[in-house]
Amino acid sequence: MTFIAHISKFTRRYILSPESIICFVLIIIIYNTFHHVKPLWNYWQRAMPKFNLRRSREEVSVSADIDSIAQKDRTSWEMMKGNAAMFAIQGRRPHMEDRFNMVHDMEGTKTSLYGIFDGHGGEFAAEFVEKTIFKELMVRLLRPSTEDNTSDNLTQILAQEVLSVDSRLLDIERSSFDISGTTALIAIVRDRILTVANVGDSRGVICDKEGKTIPLSFDHKPQQVKERKRIKEAGGFVSFNGVWRVSGVLATSRALGDYPLKEKNLVIADPDILTFDLNELQPEFMILASDGLWDCFSNEDAVDYVRERLDEPHFGAKSLVLQAYYRGSLDNITVMVVNFKQTSSDIANKKER
Repeated sequence: MTFIAHISKFTRRYILSPESIICFVLIIIIYNTFHHVKPLWNYWQRAMPKFNLRRSREEVSVSADIDSIAQKDRTSWEMMKGNAAMFAIQGRRPHMEDRFNMVHDMEGTKTSLYGIFDGHGGEFAAEFVEKTIFKELMVRLLRPSTEDNTSDNLTQILAQEVLSVDSRLLDIERSSFDISGTTALIAIVRDRILTVANVGDSRGVICDKEGKTIPLSFDHKPQQVKERKRIKEAGGFVSFNGVWRVSGVLATSRALGDYPLKEKNLVIADPDILTFDLNELQPEFMILASDGLWDCFSNEDAVDYVRERLDEPHFGAKSLVLQAYYRGSLDNITVMVVNFKQTSSDIANKKER
């Protein structure tokens, strides 16, 4: 048998056999799958919480002082303006991705602006949105036109600015290959009308005059029927990996940024906006917080906890944050409390002291 005949026989028996062809096809499929999944895998690695298992398993003595827990090895931030106070800690996360801001009685217009932005996959999105949207909203809210004074127009302004800032953020992220995203919880108080815009799973609640808890926003979660349907119609999927996630990656179905998931509208930035009449509610206070709090507190528990501590310097915000950490929250924790019981004269008296 000639050499060529040996080669031909070997090829037919081993290389061109059905088993070899099937293996070859499988290798190509696996390679192509890996090639397309790798960017999503990289995104998942950056977006998923990086838990420190050693720290999360630490047991804290019931009698331990909560302040010492937070100060041991955690970075904290605080802010007080007028009748509002904010406290935040990095918590058990390696980086602080929450951002926040508040403007009390904007240039004497009796308009106040509050916002919490819970970032994921990096700090850039939350930082950009906080700075940009506050700047743009202040410009529009300070316009002398009376058209923007109605609650309907405040709703339009919030919706327009949220989507506009998201569009600008996505342009930057595409050019810089940044994959970060953020929630947005924004509240405007003007002429005793409270308008709240929400994108994502940061949450707001209010305590009315009877001490009852009223939600100011509702989380956008991928397992919700409406959100799941929208995601599937856009060509995505919802899977469970400890929590329900969009395409196995993101635990909230709406956010600003997140450009890899925005390409097919798997994640959107459309805000839900609600309006409340403070004259009717006569509220004691409202709480705005990132989900680092809500992982450990129900709406009612948070309201009850703050109501008992409204006389504290931070209106209970600091105690609530540290208690959430004490209960084992694994996330950054930011809490803002607006004390509606504190009058303008109370604030003026504080400044004089």
